[in-house]
Amino acid sequence: MPVRTIVSIWPLFAGLSLIGLAVGVQGSLLGVRAEIEGFDDYLIGLLMSCYFAGFLAGSLLTPKMIQRVGHIRIFAALSAVASVTILVHSIYVNPYVWALMRLLTGFAFSTIYVVSESWLNQASNNTNRGQILSLYTAILLAGICAGQFMLNVANPREFTLFILISVMVSVAAVPILLSVIATPAIEETERVTMRHLWYRTPMGVTGIVLSQWVSSILFGMGAVYATKLGFTVYQVANFMGAMMAGGMILQYPIGKLSDMIDRRWVMGFACLFAVAFALMISRESEASIRLYGLVFLFGGCSLSLYSLVVALTNDHLRPAEIVPASGTIVLIAGLTSITGPITAVFWLQLFGLQSFFLLLAACLLVLAGISIWRVLTIEALPSEYKVEITLQAATAPVGTVLHAEEEPAPASS
Repeated sequence: MPVRTIVSIWPLFAGLSLIGLAVGVQGSLLGVRAEIEGFDDYLIGLLMSCYFAGFLAGSLLTPKMIQRVGHIRIFAALSAVASVTILVHSIYVNPYVWALMRLLTGFAFSTIYVVSESWLNQASNNTNRGQILSLYTAILLAGICAGQFMLNVANPREFTLFILISVMVSVAAVPILLSVIATPAIEETERVTMRHLWYRTPMGVTGIVLSQWVSSILFGMGAVYATKLGFTVYQVANFMGAMMAGGMILQYPIGKLSDMIDRRWVMGFACLFAVAFALMISRESEASIRLYGLVFLFGGCSLSLYSLVVALTNDHLRPAEIVPASGTIVLIAGLTSITGPITAVFWLQLFGLQSFFLLLAACLLVLAGISIWRVLTIEALPSEYKVEITLQAATAPVGTVLHAEEEPAPASS
């Protein structure tokens, strides 16, 4: 990647690293604080799902908003919203107020991502765009991972962490808004319908739904689960941090392995390993090095699946369809994520706290069975049709705007 390109986009990456930190600590902080305040489990599931609903709405509406008032105004306005909403959580400790604030927070962060991706797209070209996307995602994942450990900075019962998150979001906007990258234009593209995507790759659509459902439960209810086990704030931070670190560190080698062999084999065995780790975790009730190690491996196998299924989906699309299909993938992932935390709460009410990882194991076992069955019954695609995998952040879709310029595929004879 040219040094000039790196120099031009470092303000964006500096700001996005703070955004990642804010996103990481905020999700876990609210889960821990909601449990401390004694919120009803169903209301906790609702307010966690509201974030994903807002995120989905933002990803769908932001392009039209940008066309009306421009990138800079939208980014500044939604950065202010994200900064203010977290402070409202600390002032009004009420589940319904929190649900509304989570909705606005998801919308704001989604908008920040879309605008940031637009600027990155402007600064890149077809030769380095994949590298920039991977670096962008890695920075966000690293920030989200590091954000878990910020729970140890102050007591979740106090205002300190809420204020710190607000400050980070506000400061993050400064280098991004002062970036010298030219303001980009967002072009409207026709979307590939869900029906057409299913026709092209039912395995890809199924994988998006199941992997994203698991990820939304982990991101939305993981800290709540650890708190209910009686973990201290320090232990909750280690638990969530180990999981996110696994997803960040193991995603690249697993993805590269899928570039070399049939992705469905990699998906199937990644799911089987995740199932085995989930079953072992379900037998653990105390914080320990063993538990953190198992959670790290589980996170690595389960949170890497989203990148695999997106790559698998793109393998089955013509080059001209990849960009329009990205919006449909985000839509499917967003709708699925909304249901994750809520269904997890109902499951825990029926089968108890220790069944949390059993639910995840059951879902991943289904995906493993489908993946391996498809391998055994359907011939693999020729290697020339495979696209090179790029890192993708589950439950926080990235790359929806950052894409390669594609020439229309030739008409089939």
